[in-house]
Amino acid sequence: MAEPDPDTISSGAGQRLGAPETLGISTLDPGHRPPAMPPGRHVTVRVRMLDDTEELFDISQKASGKVLFDLVCSHMNLIEGDYFGLEFQNQQKMMVWLDHIKPIIKQLRRPKHTILRFSVKFFPPDHAQLLEELTRYLFALQIKQDLFCGRLTCNDTSAALMVSYIIQSEIGDFEESQCRSHLLNNNYIPDQMPLIDKIMEFHSKNIGQTPAESDYHLLEVARRLEMYGIRLHPAKDREGTKLSLTVAHTGVLVFQGHTKINAFNWSKVRKLSFKRKRFLIKLRPDLNSSYQDTLEFLMPSRDCCKVFWKICVEYHAFFRLFEEPKPKPKPVLFSRGSSFRFSGRTQKQVIEYVKESEFKKIPFERKHSRVQYSSRVQHNSRLSPLPSPSHREVPTDSGASGDRIDSPRRHWKESVLVSAEDPAASRARMSPSHQRNGHEERTGSVSRTEETRSPTRQTHPEHLNTGVVSNSPHLSASSGHSHGMVNGQKSLDLCSHSPDARLPSPLTSPLLNDACSVRTDDEDEVRRKRFPTDRAYFIAKELLTTERTYVKDLEVVTVSFQSAVGQDEATPDSLKDAIFSTFEPLHKFHTGFLREVEQRLALWEGRSNAHIKGDYQRIGDVLLKNLQGLKPLTANLSKQSEILLELEKACKASRRLEGLCRDFELQKVCYIPLNVFILRPLHRLIHYKQILERLCKHYPATHVDFRDCRAALADVSEVVDQLQGSLIKMENLQKLLELKKDLIGVDNLVVPGREFIRLGCLSKLSGKGLQQRMFFLFDDVILYTSRGMTATNQFKVHGQLPLHGMTIRESEDEWGVPHAFTLVGQRQSVVVAASSLVEMDKWMEDVKMAIEMAKTSNGPSSELLTSSLTDNKEPSPVSENKTPLVGPPSGQGPVPLSVICWYRVQSLSFSESCRSLENQLSGNLLRKFKNSNGWQKLWVVFTNFSLFFYKSHQDDYPLASLPLLGYSVTVPSESENIHKDYVFKLHFKSHVYYFRSESEYTFERWMEVIRSATVPSSRARGLNGKETHA
Repeated sequence: MAEPDPDTISSGAGQRLGAPETLGISTLDPGHRPPAMPPGRHVTVRVRMLDDTEELFDISQKASGKVLFDLVCSHMNLIEGDYFGLEFQNQQKMMVWLDHIKPIIKQLRRPKHTILRFSVKFFPPDHAQLLEELTRYLFALQIKQDLFCGRLTCNDTSAALMVSYIIQSEIGDFEESQCRSHLLNNNYIPDQMPLIDKIMEFHSKNIGQTPAESDYHLLEVARRLEMYGIRLHPAKDREGTKLSLTVAHTGVLVFQGHTKINAFNWSKVRKLSFKRKRFLIKLRPDLNSSYQDTLEFLMPSRDCCKVFWKICVEYHAFFRLFEEPKPKPKPVLFSRGSSFRFSGRTQKQVIEYVKESEFKKIPFERKHSRVQYSSRVQHNSRLSPLPSPSHREVPTDSGASGDRIDSPRRHWKESVLVSAEDPAASRARMSPSHQRNGHEERTGSVSRTEETRSPTRQTHPEHLNTGVVSNSPHLSASSGHSHGMVNGQKSLDLCSHSPDARLPSPLTSPLLNDACSVRTDDEDEVRRKRFPTDRAYFIAKELLTTERTYVKDLEVVTVSFQSAVGQDEATPDSLKDAIFSTFEPLHKFHTGFLREVEQRLALWEGRSNAHIKGDYQRIGDVLLKNLQGLKPLTANLSKQSEILLELEKACKASRRLEGLCRDFELQKVCYIPLNVFILRPLHRLIHYKQILERLCKHYPATHVDFRDCRAALADVSEVVDQLQGSLIKMENLQKLLELKKDLIGVDNLVVPGREFIRLGCLSKLSGKGLQQRMFFLFDDVILYTSRGMTATNQFKVHGQLPLHGMTIRESEDEWGVPHAFTLVGQRQSVVVAASSLVEMDKWMEDVKMAIEMAKTSNGPSSELLTSSLTDNKEPSPVSENKTPLVGPPSGQGPVPLSVICWYRVQSLSFSESCRSLENQLSGNLLRKFKNSNGWQKLWVVFTNFSLFFYKSHQDDYPLASLPLLGYSVTVPSESENIHKDYVFKLHFKSHVYYFRSESEYTFERWMEVIRSATVPSSRARGLNGKETHA
């Protein structure tokens, strides 16, 4: 096989500007070189790309599949190549994936006559996990193929919507005659003609979308389909029923036709194996499951079993493991079973590698796209890779590689044949001006490029409407080389302007201003961050992270609560209408709002490659538009208290509904009390106001985003001010309803006019000495209780102290008990002691304030208890035949704050409780235990005095929680050897946790909200909305 002329191969084809030597080879770790090419006869392997072009690769027969795959990824400058694979038809006429470990000669019997298809192998559940635009473009091409061949089945609406995004990417904004003509000449789905009008209707709504944004929307729709990423493998069950098996990120799925009938999650699967034609799934023991221990499916042949088993092994490793599994040691005498294992990086490693590494945005060609970019886009695009000085243009009609074409229409070509020789040899062919001490000198070329392009953009405005960069590494790299023609097609004309007018791609990132040096190992000092560092960006990111949590909270009501309680006959229609008529429009609106914020942050971060520096680095316009659209939906939020009372009334009337609500609150998805979810829309408005206040404070008055942020702040402040009074009353009502569930022996706690002030743990002095009691302070009475021996975490009421006529005095010297004070009532006096001087001061100030309120208030005067309960004997509930059903058993559901205060000897005021709900925060944090070495990345939500930990923001319920009452938050000392930035420490007695945030702003925000839960407030508010007490 003749070697290609080195001069016809772009030496920069596989290189990213300013990147280390091996970047672009996705399956290698940083700093590693591609595996050396084994000696032996070379063969030409044909690979069909996702855009239906074919490339030829010259490779040794003894090379492993990994070498070929690395060459393909390097050819495309594909960083996230681990999601993809090469598949081919084997001798048994089955489509199989190229094994990365085995030599090619053992897999491809006739390499010259075999076509390998570059395809998506692993389909992640969320397209937002794909960080590079090129990766998302390749996924979009895969979806396009699956739609065309009928593999991705869906309803007509979804199909039309996806096709509209595809043609938006290909032909640009809607123009009726052009769109109709394009659809008549191109088929995207099997039965397209009846849907043309619907496709055109959807396409008309996509005006202004760039190809990158269209890809994003396409993947957003596709990932929600049941057949997304599904590759069916025919099988039968024991009864002979025809089924299909497939594997996804969640586990093994069973389909009948195109309908999923069963799913076996990875957490339930103990072992996957096959024996001849039988595929076996061994499940973990489950007392609640009716399945047998081992499930058996019959497949057409042993080879079919083995092919499916292999892809299951790879899917499990890729999505479930943290790192590549280590190879098993070879047996000395004989082996049993297959030695096959997953080879490559796991998804977790890929995401971390891409986020932590510095990659320059290399433009690529969209083969079918005719979209023209505006001059504004071109003007703001700063950098793009330039051709090497040694690169020669390939003539269109002649095979003579030495002929140069100097006409205004210059055809920039690449050789289709990519050599697999040692990288050092290709670097040796480069111009000396691009080498220095063994590395390409990139910085100089970039600065020179900046100088030459600036006047060109001003002089030739007509050249600003091209969407393709000359000599960019691309997928459809055709060639004019004498032996490089594929399928008889000539190469494409990629650039139609003069060499002096070569323009940067609109798909390059603004993060490349001066990032042209090779990353060093000292990442704490030298490595630059991948994402923007502007404070406004992190404020906008806080909006994104908290909006994700808010949408999940709305889904708890609209989806989980509706399915568990709302559809039951015991639920009154009036309650259903009250809840779902409010929450379903809110959920729909905020889902769209979240999508817009995600897209804007993706553009801001440069992940979409289609942004403009400055124009998309703002969030005020998105907030202003959506807050104005939200206004009509907030009209009925002042009536949320009616929903709380309606729910309480319905539960009293129906024990079945009471039981359903109790069971729902025990579900993992209900991680905070149900009534708090109902008040979430009101709290979210306050979050918007806080975020906008920080943005307005950060921006100068001349900033492009300041006016929108100020207008949005005015809008949301108006709504918040209108709802503030009713919000405090609703929060008080919610607290009373919550305390009613915590107390045994109270029938009429929730009455109009009663205000909750503080709860906490005090020691009551009695004949038996100091005894721990839980006190509940209201504006008319004090209740003191103890923990009962029930399984519901409830407190039994021992007695009550009316505030009318009460006095309070310090009595530490009188009784010789530290931090003691006496409550002197008209009927009895009680001596209590606080755990600290601070706690005593808080209690005394609140009780004095409550006594003054009782003197002037016309609040409730009815007795709480119908019988007198003394503290000297174990009390019994007043209504023993009506023990409340509602209240989470120990260890299940959200733990009541009163229980946490009991065990940690803390107190909690109403104002502190309100502030904790209004200071919600979400985001990714790295967590480290006191004696552990590594950091674990978690999605963390702060609300209701607790941190809730998730694997990712997509999880429906938390893995664990950490109540913060009693904890202290500080910065680690030097002696703790935490040599990282932005780390804070949580500690309570011997419990110590370290958390690491991504920036100074997020560090400050986490410290602020956690301190709001751990440090007592200086002033607080009463129900009149004024600051009244500490």
